[in-house]
Amino acid sequence: MSKTLTLQPGAVTLAHWRAIYDGAHVRLDPASAEAVQRSAQTVADIVAKGEPVYGINTGFGKLASVRIERDDLETLQRNIVLSHAAGVGEPMPAPVVRLMMALKLTSLAQGASGIRPATLALLEAFLQHDLVPVIPCQGSVGASGDLAPLSHLASVMIGVGEAFVGGERIPAADALARCGLAPLVLGAKEGLALLNGTQYSTAYALAGLFEISTVFQAALVTGALSVEAAKGSDTPFDPRIHSIRGQRGQIATAAALRTLMQGSAIRESHRDNDVRVQDPYCLRCQPQVMGAAFDVMRQAATTLVIEANGVSDNPLVFTDTNEALSGGNFHAEPVAFAADMLAMAVCEIGSISERRTAMLVDPALSGLPAFLTPKPGLNSGFMIPQVTAAALVSENKQRAYPASVDSIPTSANQEDHVSMAAHGARRLLQMAENAANVVGIELLAAAQGCDFHTGLRSSDALEAVRQRLRAQVPTLQDDRYFHPDIVAATELVRSGALAEGLAEVLPQVEPLA
Repeated sequence: MSKTLTLQPGAVTLAHWRAIYDGAHVRLDPASAEAVQRSAQTVADIVAKGEPVYGINTGFGKLASVRIERDDLETLQRNIVLSHAAGVGEPMPAPVVRLMMALKLTSLAQGASGIRPATLALLEAFLQHDLVPVIPCQGSVGASGDLAPLSHLASVMIGVGEAFVGGERIPAADALARCGLAPLVLGAKEGLALLNGTQYSTAYALAGLFEISTVFQAALVTGALSVEAAKGSDTPFDPRIHSIRGQRGQIATAAALRTLMQGSAIRESHRDNDVRVQDPYCLRCQPQVMGAAFDVMRQAATTLVIEANGVSDNPLVFTDTNEALSGGNFHAEPVAFAADMLAMAVCEIGSISERRTAMLVDPALSGLPAFLTPKPGLNSGFMIPQVTAAALVSENKQRAYPASVDSIPTSANQEDHVSMAAHGARRLLQMAENAANVVGIELLAAAQGCDFHTGLRSSDALEAVRQRLRAQVPTLQDDRYFHPDIVAATELVRSGALAEGLAEVLPQVEPLA
């Protein structure tokens, strides 16, 4: 059974967001109820006064100047949900939807959105019952909030649309009934509060961060194994080199690579009288490249944790003065920048990994048999897996173009500058998958290279990795159907299995202090 996390709105850690993505159940800290009730009362007071306040008794966007009568306020909120549920494309992955709902839950629970406790309770119930709304993944430009995808979430709350329950896709009304829940009748401002905000973009960006972090750690392991396969030097990982530059990520990754190779008989076998002076950059410059990626990931994590714990809908309700203030917290520019940084990082993680595979299959560079096969010519060995890795790296390069530099006006030019955070974040999962396959191919190639060093062992840490792989994929003696080997190796990368037992060795991506 998954553990249940108690979420304190505004103070949820990156580790907790990761646990939710991985399937943990959640409950709100009951202490948040008072702030939510005060916020709802402030909205009720504003409605009673009758003065026009955006999002409460006016139209939306370009129609903000249109006054809505009190008798029509419930209809207004229902209409905005239905009209904005205009997404297209495949459904969002369930783990990302759960993360998005948890983000929205903790944002609303901070008492600045004006929703009622019952509305919050229904959203919390979705998470507790594993009721996952069907949310098309395309349609947001990252401002004025992630309107379309969040509207699909809100529509299920009012009994419209579809949802997954127990893995079965059924009409929303049936899903609610199956979980013993009733559709919601939205009060003043509630529809707007539910569909406004950056939770879709932030959920995808966090999911991307989590997957990329796993690939990053695996790539450090395979990178060290490639050094061993090529009988490369560990001198470039000497701490003196990195401390004199001072880059934190570089220092951390060099230490990891150094520790991973510690005690290797392969390294000792060529420490003296090796005619080579320097290794190729793909081996020698791993701390510089991977360290820079690590620093970027930490900066992105910092931004995303702040965003995840913030309030990003509009208008915002301030109970101390009984005001609803219109602003622009829904603009997802911080998320867009973080997503672009992550895209660059994962692109480079895969790129340098592919270069190591290319080096290993080239006998002139690696000193190993051509294409890592004992019988080159009769067998092609790792010739085409390297081509596959190259194709994936090139695809990631194309995907890495920064989304945040693009903008297109919407809503009759009322929303005239947007962040494009939504698809900037959504692409990260595919980019991480591509990079995982690239690193999986390197794992196969590096282990195969080490197999040629008959009678020599690597370090204990790297030998454990080789054994883990060899339990599923035997050494390649003659050509065979290669695809299952890549699938098995990539699963070891994606699952985090390569990092097992190395928590004290491999850098962990955490927000900057």
